[in-house]
Amino acid sequence: MPTYISLIRFTQKGVETIREGPKRLEMARQAFRDAGAELKAFYLVTGQYDAVAVSEVPNDETVAKLSLRTSAMGNVRTETLRAFNEDGNVKTKLEEASPG
Repeated sequence: MPTYISLIRFTQKGVETIREGPKRLEMARQAFRDAGAELKAFYLVTGQYDAVAVSEVPNDETVAKLSLRTSAMGNVRTETLRAFNEDGNVKTKLEEASPG
């Protein structure tokens, strides 16, 4: 299954209701399971983002639906990136792109 990395920023509403964060995270985990996906890891981070999530999701359409559903709750804004590990697609793509 493809891997995705979500960069997360809390909205003002999300900060004001931060104590509900663990419950919201469990709701997100369940939403991922219901969609045939898995939220593999969740990290609170320092820097320009507040959190990072790593997930495995069947396809781009599903991850878009999950991201929109999560953002619609009004607690976070997300930027989701498709990730490629070096064992698979990246090595092949780099080899294909190499001149000569």
